[in-house]
Amino acid sequence: MNTSVVICVYTEERWEDIRQAVESVENQTRPAHELILVVDHNPDLHLKLKREYPQAIVVENTHEQGLSGGKNTGVATANGEIVAFLDDDAVADPGWLEALEEGFQEPGVVGVGGRTDPLWASGRRPSWFPYEFDWTVGCTYRGMPAVRAPIRNVMGGNAAFLRDAVSEVGGFHSGIGRSVQGRKSRPLGCEETEFCIRLSQRKPGSVMLFEPRAVIGHKVSRQRERFAYFRSRCYAEGLSKALVTREVGTQDGLSSERAHAMKTLPLGALRGVGEALRGDLGGLGRAAAIVIGLAWTTWGYVVGSVRLKVAREGAGS
Repeated sequence: MNTSVVICVYTEERWEDIRQAVESVENQTRPAHELILVVDHNPDLHLKLKREYPQAIVVENTHEQGLSGGKNTGVATANGEIVAFLDDDAVADPGWLEALEEGFQEPGVVGVGGRTDPLWASGRRPSWFPYEFDWTVGCTYRGMPAVRAPIRNVMGGNAAFLRDAVSEVGGFHSGIGRSVQGRKSRPLGCEETEFCIRLSQRKPGSVMLFEPRAVIGHKVSRQRERFAYFRSRCYAEGLSKALVTREVGTQDGLSSERAHAMKTLPLGALRGVGEALRGDLGGLGRAAAIVIGLAWTTWGYVVGSVRLKVAREGAGS
């Protein structure tokens, strides 16, 4: 099987990040079939990238502005049997592609996600930041499998799918994940969650696989290391989850979240308190952040659900 790698980009401010992401793809032990850079409605960046990377396929997003449109453009452009996505502010380990491709050798697998480790801009993890909430910075979090295992959904910045399977179910839906407006206001997400659930619903027997050997490092800016961002990201996740459940139903849309909230988060809070009693005062901060993060995510979900209900009732009147 061969793999097309897609990197969606949108701003010149990430030029150095883009360079490092491209370089990491070019240094893979198993070379990509092709590298596709999808530029999100930024003509200047598009021209600059075409000049800088003649070896890559550089295209403009032909769909609605935002990450979902960029991914759909990448899939439509790709010729590989597999389409792998890498964030524009991430760097892939040399064995990343090889590990992703090996995951597709298992029966029924249509999507494979890898392990994403945070690269903190400050050089160290904030002492208050709970591992259970690493998803707020786009990284693998405590509660996910430690070994290769089926999961409900993969994380979009480190994932690969069978190209035909993506096309069969209509690609990624806009209006859930980050649009240009979302980048400027609330840090929304979940477009890959909705897509994976929809794919599994429409193609029974499909398997999403977590492969921890497919490793990337995801850069976490100083702004995202702050508690204000953490809280905002949790609230935005709740809003996004309300949209997801509208599309795929509450049972599938919240199955993983219920397990995480009922088991992993209480254990994490207790662990933080225990670590504080053993002298790690950051444990109290982590325990408090878990409680606040869960509360803000839940509140976002409630607000998002009410807004959708009001909108439906308004449309029906």
